[in-house]
Amino acid sequence: MGGLRSAQEGSLKILGQEMCGASKKQLMKIRRNIGYIFQAHNLLTFLTAKQNVRMALELHEEYLNQDMDAIATEILTAVGLGDRTDYYAENLSGGQKQRVAIARALVSNPKIVLADEPTAALDKKSGRDVVEMMQKLAKERGCTILLVTHDNRILDVADRIVYMEDGRLAEDPNPANP
Repeated sequence: MGGLRSAQEGSLKILGQEMCGASKKQLMKIRRNIGYIFQAHNLLTFLTAKQNVRMALELHEEYLNQDMDAIATEILTAVGLGDRTDYYAENLSGGQKQRVAIARALVSNPKIVLADEPTAALDKKSGRDVVEMMQKLAKERGCTILLVTHDNRILDVADRIVYMEDGRLAEDPNPANP
């Protein structure tokens, strides 16, 4: 879905663009409208939190003439890391790393954020905080989040839940749920 791998068969449209058979240039254009939050956050350890977030801005021409450090600092403050902007990833807790990953995903105002198990390495409270923060920031920025999770404790935050089993849509395992 995120255009990081090419679709092999079938049809998949993201933001009106057919992904199956899309050229590298078309995929790159789509990816610029998508924020990614990986399960393992994928921060570059030799960069500070601010530099990790700024790097996402550098991929977009419209930000090159703006104060990218200020923009990165602003979103890091929004995720509660205003006092950690100059910390290297290795000096951050798991929850703080995930907050940097959220900031990086949202900083360029993507239309969609794809989040792969964003609470996987977090305790219950940190996981809840992260998901609620993602929801708040996405609503403020007019962004859709597609979140994949096995963590049933955070399902109530979702506007819509789709169940999958073995790569296919499945029935709700608890049909009595509203």
